[in-house]
Amino acid sequence: MRKDQLQIEDKMLDVYSLNTVVVGSGAAGLNAADRLYNFGQKDIAIVTEGINMGTSRNTGSDKQTYYKLTLGGKEQDSVFEMAETLFSGGSMDGDLALVEAALSPRSFYHLVDIGVPFPHNRFGEYVGYKTDHDPRKRATSAGPLTSRYMTEKLEKKVKNKGIQIFDNYQIIAVLTDQKQENAVGLLTLNKNQLENEEKRYTLFNTTNIVYATGGPAGLYATSVYPGSQTGASGLAFEAGVKGKNLTEWQYGIASTKFRWNLSGTYQQVLPTYISTDQEGNDRQEFLNEYFADPGKMLDAIFLKGYQWPFDPRKVEDFGSSLIDILVYNETVVKGRRVWLDYRQNPKFASENGNLNFSQLGEEAYQYLENSEALFGTPIERLKKMNQPAIDLYADNGIDLTSEMLEIAVCAQHNNGGLEGNIWWESNLAHFFPVGEVNGSHGVYRPGGTALNSGQVGSTRAAQFIAARYQKEPAELDVFAAETSSQIEKKLKLGEKFIQSIKESKANIIEIREKLGERMTKAGAHIRNLAAIEAALKETESELDQLGEISSLNSIRDLSLAFQNYDLLLAQLVYLTAFKDYIQLGGKSRGSYLVQDEEGELPLESLSEDFRFSLEDGALSKKIQRLRYRGDHFEFSWQDVREIPEDNNWFETVWNKFLNDEVIK
Repeated sequence: MRKDQLQIEDKMLDVYSLNTVVVGSGAAGLNAADRLYNFGQKDIAIVTEGINMGTSRNTGSDKQTYYKLTLGGKEQDSVFEMAETLFSGGSMDGDLALVEAALSPRSFYHLVDIGVPFPHNRFGEYVGYKTDHDPRKRATSAGPLTSRYMTEKLEKKVKNKGIQIFDNYQIIAVLTDQKQENAVGLLTLNKNQLENEEKRYTLFNTTNIVYATGGPAGLYATSVYPGSQTGASGLAFEAGVKGKNLTEWQYGIASTKFRWNLSGTYQQVLPTYISTDQEGNDRQEFLNEYFADPGKMLDAIFLKGYQWPFDPRKVEDFGSSLIDILVYNETVVKGRRVWLDYRQNPKFASENGNLNFSQLGEEAYQYLENSEALFGTPIERLKKMNQPAIDLYADNGIDLTSEMLEIAVCAQHNNGGLEGNIWWESNLAHFFPVGEVNGSHGVYRPGGTALNSGQVGSTRAAQFIAARYQKEPAELDVFAAETSSQIEKKLKLGEKFIQSIKESKANIIEIREKLGERMTKAGAHIRNLAAIEAALKETESELDQLGEISSLNSIRDLSLAFQNYDLLLAQLVYLTAFKDYIQLGGKSRGSYLVQDEEGELPLESLSEDFRFSLEDGALSKKIQRLRYRGDHFEFSWQDVREIPEDNNWFETVWNKFLNDEVIK
């Protein structure tokens, strides 16, 4: 890595030239850096907005899942079978499914070898359990903090190798050549030096960029993403990177004060769902207004543990996803607050405070019986089945034994994202989106595949870079000739933000809250075309005028202002993708409901806004791709690529491997 200075207009900017910059310090980004070093490419650095920020380090669930090939027991499995499971989720390319299946053991055992405490039996078998959309028992877990353990262990490996980490450097532009064919560098905001005009911005002149920024978490107000994560997808779209399956997200019930998924035992212990007014008064157990049968209500709550993401296919006949609709109806439509109360059993299904377990369906009853939990209150059952789930909230200032837990239906994961090939390289050459920012998933996916995908994708990107993209970055004069106009544009936007600094009436947080509320209202799990179009007009207007309408309190707000720029860009692209899908005739699927006047109501007592029809499967055989061109969008809908059935004759593969014909 070489450090120089480059003059852009009247400013001298520090510029670091090196082979590869990894953007992001989550599990995928750290793995990319570790793998690159191991594969022989050591001219690398990590650039991160904050080493302790991001989803990998700060999220989890009652039993956070890692999905991989079966590695224990008698149950048969194969790479191709796992690929078929991933592919069957719809709108997923078969070659990516095959790669994710094939590299899952390698990626998993790498994590085991660096110390992630996945459980095994005395024979060394890594036994598993079934997760959602999983026909086998491929899932495993290191507990509620699986991804945090992964991140911490990978960070230790990276630091032991002496890989430089540029901490508190925020990406504000992905730089390309003038034809937008190759990624050539990055413009960053040095948050350590915001007061120093000469050090405020830093450039990176690169051969390759591994983009591990996570999903665009800041898009939604109602979100289970950690508040520290916003994402940087908008900047990639601005650079010409294609979006893929952007319509596909996961939404589910989560706590809001401390952001955490409420899946697994949090639901299986059968808590009481409570609605109150905004002040916390007028307490009502509202589910019994919609469930005529208390047994059906209990089964729906229980199944939220297995079937955590909202799924319109699981609404009919009082299915588990009806719970999500009813929570949304209370919080968004009625403007009330919803809570889980673990201190008492649902009155509708109880006698003198004691739950009538005989009302449960066979699956729920058998589960609780096997868990020796057919007794007491929800909190007592939770203590029996999963004490760490209680401790987790206690460690974050919430005592489930003495207070209710506020919840909402929250954005949790983007199945879509940026386009990448089987080496995770995007249409923009030398730019590799890995982790959640990569749109490798389809409409549905087994729980835990995101962690596997991030490890597989970052490994593949590192393999390709180490084998094929070893050249030095461009000379500074060439770099400047290609990128100076892009840099100048962002510096001018930064000056507009700085000129707006006032001691009072700053609105930078207000802009953030407004764009989040807009996305939650129009682009979450309940969608309709009119609302999306209205939201798009607001987004376009704010993005066009952002430099003029923003006002900052101090130079510290400059980071937030640039985040707003990225998020508005991302919102523009995502809402446009949603609009295109619906205009093409797209119906409800995945984790969202598209309102349809000719559809069915989940319950007659709900408003017409919840009338919907299921997608017939035709669009699940295709993938939506789009490219943002600044003043217009380019769309394509292409058939999914089938799972390859390659010639796996050993001597043939060995020959290609020896002749370096595999990585291409």
